[in-house]
Amino acid sequence: MLDGWRCTIAPVLFVAWVIMIAVMLATADILIGGRRIRDLSAASPLPGGPFVSVIVAARNEERGIEAGVRSLLALTYASLEVIVVNDRSTDRTGAILQRVHNEDPRLIVVEVSSLPPGWLGKNHALALGATRARGDLLLFTDADVIFEPSVIGRAVQVMEDRQLDHLTALPAVSLSGVALTTLVMTFGVLFALYARPWKASDPRSRRHIGVGAFNLVRATAYQRIGTHAAIALRPDDDMRLARALKTAGCAADVVRAERFLTVEWYTSVREMVNGLMKNAFAGIDYSVLALCASTMALVAFNVWPWVALATTTGTIRLLSAVTVLSLSLVVFAHTRASRVSPAYVLLYPLGVLGFIYIMWRSAALALSRGATTWRDTSYPLDDLKRASP
Repeated sequence: MLDGWRCTIAPVLFVAWVIMIAVMLATADILIGGRRIRDLSAASPLPGGPFVSVIVAARNEERGIEAGVRSLLALTYASLEVIVVNDRSTDRTGAILQRVHNEDPRLIVVEVSSLPPGWLGKNHALALGATRARGDLLLFTDADVIFEPSVIGRAVQVMEDRQLDHLTALPAVSLSGVALTTLVMTFGVLFALYARPWKASDPRSRRHIGVGAFNLVRATAYQRIGTHAAIALRPDDDMRLARALKTAGCAADVVRAERFLTVEWYTSVREMVNGLMKNAFAGIDYSVLALCASTMALVAFNVWPWVALATTTGTIRLLSAVTVLSLSLVVFAHTRASRVSPAYVLLYPLGVLGFIYIMWRSAALALSRGATTWRDTSYPLDDLKRASP
């Protein structure tokens, strides 16, 4: 009977060791690597320089479009134009943009009345905006981002000093409510573990990073990769743009810019769940096998250690405690950077389960409907799969 017990416990103990070692290595990587990401505040703002075209895709953004556009028009960088592409909005977005344009003609508004075949709306809008742009540098950004006046001058300084083709700036995210904050914190940790943004500047690494709030790209590099036409049907356009640039050998880097960029990513859990419907399944290239593997990994490395800490004894419990401590250090570092309560460390496993739910819901809806719906437009799943590498 004792031998049978030992045969049962041995594989579990082995798995506990593997999980602990893997999590400790990942923790060291993210804590050390995160320190290598420089802050944009270290760069002195240039008053002018290479001409920058700011390109915004907007669809039904009446809630935040005016504040975002006015912050762009208040930028202190002199060599600048602001182009907003109103992508078939059915709310007051168009009227708000027209009013701001009448008050400040520096705002260029481009209207889209129909979506050509083979395009996602946002990608088409950004590509169209780029065709109207005169800049040596193109800044692709979202409609709800609030810019501090010196941010472009600082970013251009970084681009010129480091001779970059692509610069990503990480914004601060406005958060409200326990459930939403838990999900956003969890997403941030998982994204960092997946993307490892501190490796973006390493030409020997395939790691890359792009965020919708701030992708600053040299126009020549943008043309070299085939513009947004090369990723026309990719819902995860920001990361895919970064990947295309990195694959083409472009010099890239990332900076922290929480003091200079603020975005209210989502206002509720429901909105976040619906918002990630277009990205969650796309991020694993619409593969059910990858979905199953990702789920197993997320549970094994991020949820099970907490369960084992509460339900096991002896060596397995000790190993699980070390694993939980390592995970907690990563989440704690993220809460400090995001300026939220460290108590959210305790909610991390629930956030992981929430993210797993989003992944499976995204896949289930796409597979059952044979399409992904985003911003009132349906995109056939077969077309999206063909657009995946």
